[in-house]
This record gives sequence, C-alpha cells and structure tokens, in this order.
Amino acid sequence: MTQATPLPKKRKRSFFYSGREDSPFKRLMIHAALWFACLIAIYPILRIISVSLRPGNTLLSTDLALIPDGATLESYRIMLFDKPFLSWLWNSLMITVATAVIGVILAATSAYAFSRHKFPGRSVGLVFLLTTQIIPAAMMIVPIYILAIQLELVGTYRGLVIAYAVTAVPFSIWILKGYYDTIPIDLEEAARIDGCSELEAFWRILLPLSTPALAIVFLFNFTTAWNDYLLARVMLGSQENLLTWPLGLQRLQGQFLTQWGQFSASSVMVAIPVMLLFLYTSKWLISGLTLGSVKG
Repeated sequence: MTQATPLPKKRKRSFFYSGREDSPFKRLMIHAALWFACLIAIYPILRIISVSLRPGNTLLSTDLALIPDGATLESYRIMLFDKPFLSWLWNSLMITVATAVIGVILAATSAYAFSRHKFPGRSVGLVFLLTTQIIPAAMMIVPIYILAIQLELVGTYRGLVIAYAVTAVPFSIWILKGYYDTIPIDLEEAARIDGCSELEAFWRILLPLSTPALAIVFLFNFTTAWNDYLLARVMLGSQENLLTWPLGLQRLQGQFLTQWGQFSASSVMVAIPVMLLFLYTSKWLISGLTLGSVKG
C-alpha cells in the first residue's frame, strides 16, 4: 500500500500574506517606504537647486518653496562667463577620463592574470590587494606626495593621474577578477583551437563578454577622481591653470563671506557629467554587479 503524499502546508493568512501573494497592506507599506526613501534622497538636491536660484548669497530662508521668489539664473551666468568655471571643469574632465582609461587597462589585464593563470604568490597577491583598501585614503597622501617629489611629478597632471589610478586599481582588479571567474574558460579554449592566440582570445572573447564589469570599473575610477579634493590639493597646489572643479569651488569661500548661490549653481552643473555617464552605463550596471559577485 502506497503512502499518501502529504499536502503542502498552507501559508497562514495575515496582514502581510494573503493566500499565495503579498497582501495589499504589505504592498502599500513597501511602496510607502520606497517613496519615503526617494524623498530623503531627492530633497537635498532640490534644496541645492533652490539656493542656486535665489538672488544674492542667501543660504537659509524661512520660505519652503523650491522655486524662491525672485528666482534668477544670475549665479549660473556668473560661473559660466565671469569665473573660470569651464576651465576647472575641463581640467577635471581630462584628469578623470585619463584616470578611468588607465585604471580599466591596468585592472583588465591584471585581473586576467589572477583569474586565468596559476603562479607563485597569486593568493598572497589577492589578499594584499584587498588589504590595501583597508588603509584610509588620507593616510596614503603623505607617502604618495613624497614619492611624487622624488619623481618630479608634483604640480603636474601626470602625477595626479598616476596617484588616482594606483589607488583605484586594487579594488578594480577584484571586481574584474570576480567577473572573469563567471565566464567559462571553455570559450577561450575553443578560440585557441580555432587559431587565436591567448591575446586574441582575451581581446575578442573575454573583453566583449566583460562589458558590464568594465563599465562598472570605468564608472568607479571616474567618480573617484571626479569628486576628489584632498589629493588634488596636495599634488596640484594653488596653480590657477591647473585647478580642478573641487579646488576651484573652494575659492568661492572667503574669510567672511561664502558665495552660496554660485557654489550651489556650480554643484548642480558638475553633477551633470556624472549623471550622463551613469545613465549611459546603467544598462550594464546591475548585471555587472550581480554576476561579478557570484564567484570570488
């Protein structure tokens, strides 16, 4: 006599579950929490835009309207035409793009070696790369500056780009190495059988499949260099023709007066390149973060 298969237990009905689906109350709470989180994230940005539209240099106001009375674009006009803001922006763009490109090249090739080859010190090297991320960035400024003096790189874009690249490469290697591990090595072996060299298999097979992770690494390197102030302040000094936008905005703060309207207008404008880059790479962002974390 066959034993009857036990029926699956029914989920208890409650405020959060209704049969096999979430209850309307749970869905309402989830949507309310998401809306609240969005408001918390967006409200500071809206206030910055509001300050940039105020006449004069008013920071605090009892008016809660996002578009203040007497709203004007004068702060934007001053920054674009009366201040060297576009020069600051161009300097930052050159440095960050160079940093991102160099960082992607170094990380892509190094991660390939860690992922596909077995060599002495491989495990120790991976651990060492990870431990470098534990050290606070501020503690690395002094040794980087001393090394830059010895190599005569202080006060140059080359020194700043190299400093940004070497500090971002270890984490980038870990991201790409984890992503490479999710790609079957059989694809590269099949390409080798068809006559491709190892370099051609890497260039034609592995890199195209790794586009999501490469986009994440590029975005990580870009934002790291784009938003930095301390390292740029140490490496570039106060040379007017070398100022990046964080160093330039610091000039808007005087001893007794801060140009809050111009500061806010600049903050809005410097966010545009990063937003455009994020929107362009967003189609690869989620898949890259998910697949890159499957295997270590």
